[in-house]
Amino acid sequence: EVGAPNQRGLNENNNGLLRRDGLSKKLDFRDLPDELVTQLMHRRNNIPRKSLNYRTPLEVFLSHVTEEQLSPFF
Repeated sequence: EVGAPNQRGLNENNNGLLRRDGLSKKLDFRDLPDELVTQLMHRRNNIPRKSLNYRTPLEVFLSHVTEEQLSPFF
């Protein structure tokens, strides 16, 4: 439902984390330096989540891929 942030808890929590980093609601991510976006991405992906049994998103991702699948990216 439009205008009902209580129905989008995880999304609103993530938005709050971005606000704590000093990013405004009106910010266009295309205007941010790539280095800052990368820092924010790393920070978010290393926060343990209750919904992931207190693992980080990065830990869960890495548990689903092999080194062989990742090798083209490094």
